[in-house]
Amino acid sequence: MRERLGHSDFSAIRWVSDTGSTNKDLLGLIDPALPQVLVTDHQRRGRGRRDRAWDAPPGSGLLFSVMIRPTVRASEAHLVTHAMAIAAAEAAGEVSGAPVALKWPNDLVVRGAGPGGVDLKCAGILAESRLVGSSIDVLVVGTGINVNFPMMPAELTDTATALNLVAGREIDREELLVLTLRRFAILAAGLESPATVRELYRRHSATLGQRVRVQLEARSYEGTALDVSEAGHLMVADDHGSTHEVTVADVVHLRPVH
Repeated sequence: MRERLGHSDFSAIRWVSDTGSTNKDLLGLIDPALPQVLVTDHQRRGRGRRDRAWDAPPGSGLLFSVMIRPTVRASEAHLVTHAMAIAAAEAAGEVSGAPVALKWPNDLVVRGAGPGGVDLKCAGILAESRLVGSSIDVLVVGTGINVNFPMMPAELTDTATALNLVAGREIDREELLVLTLRRFAILAAGLESPATVRELYRRHSATLGQRVRVQLEARSYEGTALDVSEAGHLMVADDHGSTHEVTVADVVHLRPVH
């Protein structure tokens, strides 16, 4: 596998059978020889956005974290997450043949794969950093992709899927990892000029132009997702004519009306 990555900055890969959290492992064992990649077959204490628990049967997913020392400012750290999301979406689409897209802020979905044509989640991405003052010392981007599931748990069939279920065949996890890391290496190398990442994120977005429900702590509203700001925030025009800049919220894609 390392040979297939050539001289990529992300060819230093460790693959383990089981761990608590690949993000926490890398943040706790920072190696000056950055960057590096940790992959596991099973993650016992995986987390998603807003500290939600995340788990998958051993060997069913591609679970990995990448550690880098980014050159972007702390306010632009979301660009690294966006770069990984773009890379993973393109790689997942290539290996599965499925229309994989991005759901704001950090999920991958298969377009129209669910009941009534709804998008189904197939992956999530979570970035964590170590700061020195107001600057990022190191950034770890964790990615979990549902790859080979015998079936989705009954409680998830309306919201999630796995690549093999939409492709109708088993997916090579190593191939998916290599393709993702190759693409991420290219995007990460160009983050000093972020216009390309921002444009690709918009191009791959399943959220922009979509009717959405924005669920905040105390209220919710519906509207249309317009754009992603330079800060990575979602711009939404509600049904009463006001435009909101969404920083942290659950954004639900509403069921298409036929």
